[in-house]
Amino acid sequence: MNALLLLISTFVLVFALGLQSQLVNNGHFVAAFLNSAVIGICNLMLFKLAPEASGIEIAAYLVGGPFGIVASMWVYRCSRDALQDLTDLGRSISGGGKP
Repeated sequence: MNALLLLISTFVLVFALGLQSQLVNNGHFVAAFLNSAVIGICNLMLFKLAPEASGIEIAAYLVGGPFGIVASMWVYRCSRDALQDLTDLGRSISGGGKP
C-alpha cells in the first residue's frame, strides 16, 4: 500500500512541479497560486512515507516522477487555450491588458 501511495504522491508532485513551471512562465497567477497547494500536500505525503521506504517502495517513488513530468507537459499543452481564456477574462475584469 505504501508503494502505491509513494508512486501516486511522486507522480502528482512531479506533475504539479512541471505544471507550475509552465504556469509561472506563462503568467497564470491564479492557477500557479492554487497549484502550490498541491505541491505542498504531496511534499508532506512524501516526508511521511519516504523515510522508511523498502526496495519496492523506492522503485515506486522513482517510477512516479518520469510519468508525472510527461503527463504534466501533455496536460498543459492540451489545456493552455483554456488557461489563456481565464487569464484574459481576469485581465478584462480588472481593467488591465487586452480583453
